[in-house]
Amino acid sequence: MTEPGEGDAPADLQLTSAEWSMWQAFRNGSTCDLHIGDPARDDPHGQHLWGPERRVRARVVALLLLEGPVAQPGRVSALKLTGAYITDTLDLAGGTIKPFVELRDCRFEAEVVLPESRFTTLRMVNCAIPRLEAARLQTEGDLHLPRCVVQNGIRLTDAHIGTDLMLNQVMAHKDRQGRSIMADGLTVAQDLQAEMLESYGELSLRGATIGVSLSLRGSRLSNPFGRRALNAPQLTVERTLHLTAAGLANSPFSSGATPPYGIAHTPSRGTRMQRFECEGGMRLDDGRFGDAVDIEHARFLMESDQELSLRRIQTPELRFLCERPQRGRVILSGARVVNLVDKSASWPGLGGLWMAGFAYETLIPRGHFPLALRLQWVAAATPEYAPEPYEMLAASLRASGEDADAREVQLAKQRRRRETLPLAAKTWGVLQDWTVAYGYRPGRAAVWMAILWAIGTVYFSENPPPPLKAGETPPWNPYLYALDLLLPVIDLNQGAAWKPGGGAQWVAAVLILAGWVLATTVAAGASRLLRRQ
Repeated sequence: MTEPGEGDAPADLQLTSAEWSMWQAFRNGSTCDLHIGDPARDDPHGQHLWGPERRVRARVVALLLLEGPVAQPGRVSALKLTGAYITDTLDLAGGTIKPFVELRDCRFEAEVVLPESRFTTLRMVNCAIPRLEAARLQTEGDLHLPRCVVQNGIRLTDAHIGTDLMLNQVMAHKDRQGRSIMADGLTVAQDLQAEMLESYGELSLRGATIGVSLSLRGSRLSNPFGRRALNAPQLTVERTLHLTAAGLANSPFSSGATPPYGIAHTPSRGTRMQRFECEGGMRLDDGRFGDAVDIEHARFLMESDQELSLRRIQTPELRFLCERPQRGRVILSGARVVNLVDKSASWPGLGGLWMAGFAYETLIPRGHFPLALRLQWVAAATPEYAPEPYEMLAASLRASGEDADAREVQLAKQRRRRETLPLAAKTWGVLQDWTVAYGYRPGRAAVWMAILWAIGTVYFSENPPPPLKAGETPPWNPYLYALDLLLPVIDLNQGAAWKPGGGAQWVAAVLILAGWVLATTVAAGASRLLRRQ
């Protein structure tokens, strides 16, 4: 449109004063500020109408970005526009935009259309946007949208962001499909920061890849009438996923970044700190997280048919330190973690936790989490008996040197298993539990043996049986006789030498039967111990 050295706008554009100011600012890389100085009237999200002195046509903006004039000598052209009302649809689909673009406090009349376009860096700060359509957008540098309000959703499907994607304090409402932010297949080379984001609809990040960390600190995801508020299966985050509290700069929950990267304005919920809140289900199935999944100072508000699903995720550390969900389910089936950092008050009750196939190596409890509560945690995850959660807990305790607690877990597993057995097997199980606790407390067998030996000795001292063959019996010894009856394998040459009758015969039978029961239960417990080792 221009010849080398020419920088004036075409006469047929008939630029307004605001557009002429923007044109000249573009050429020298300075900021075109159309603010009037009244904070209430300068607020792009307010109710005040903006007059023609602030209006800029979208076609003029597109012309600057796609075929703009040459820069002033010694300057670098850039579009830095503040406080403008951009009319009509800004359509840059498929275009290559080389200048730096920063739009602050702007109001758009219609949607912004950027699919398959290429930018170096694009920043839209505190703008009011009806809809942002940016599927397959590519940037060499950042894409920043902090504090923007988008009424009909953001689409970033298969977008490629060269450095950081910034969505801090964005307020995104749902589109016709019920999605507030559609970012399936998104690739971000460094961080995706969405702190204190407010999403009213489904935030979809299916198959997204984040090069460093994904931060949803202090965000509120609300989709109570849909299935999920966050739908992010097969999400890959090279470092940490943060679902934690956030606050203003210099607060204990600040991420430490400076505006527009950090939180510059008081959050809409009116506090300097706000927790992460998810109203609706959350799906992170098959995710890969290089450092950790951090769920702390978080609240999940779910209906009974909704889930916080962490199926088959893999991460070195899972920090589950949120408020206890009152409804819905927490699903950890097939997940693989190294360290599980948790507290007892975070886990849901009976029927609210599923963790079949959940594998972890080390338990790191926060606060009071004794073994009794840990066993309740496992029981809550197994409304129907399943051995895997008990085996996993016992293995973790043994690995940390807590062998006594590991035996208690194995005993609890046998007691849960007994509930599923038929009556005869259940009766035998009760007997094993009562006598030697399924072999996990073998000292009980010695106690029962000593008691029965004492009873037998006293009885046969008062009621000695007659010899089986006169003159061929060893000297009578009630101690050895009672012990010979109790020991089912060892022969002390006493039991076969005497012939008890009447009541003595019944006492002898009881001692023989008790000896066999004790020996069998001890052998069963020993075999289980050897199999575990």
